[in-house]
Amino acid sequence: MNLVVIAIYIVLGLIGLGLLGMLLFGVRSLVFGKVNPLTIAFVCAPFVLLLVLGFILPSWAEAGIVTVAITLAVSLCALFGSGIKGLFS
Repeated sequence: MNLVVIAIYIVLGLIGLGLLGMLLFGVRSLVFGKVNPLTIAFVCAPFVLLLVLGFILPSWAEAGIVTVAITLAVSLCALFGSGIKGLFS
């Protein structure tokens, strides 16, 4: 087996372990009441959107692109709304 292929598997494994650790500590913080459940909902919304679009659209790649576009548009609207609110208050 090529050294590059082994390195790619190691990196993917480390990324997976990092994501698993983030998930476990996020659930722990939620259980101990250190995190607002609404914050968790906002963080999970793009993943839920990706799952829904993944089953609706013909390919998962297209679902990922549409998810990124929708998430970017919603984030820009939130930033714009926050700026307008700060301007008038």
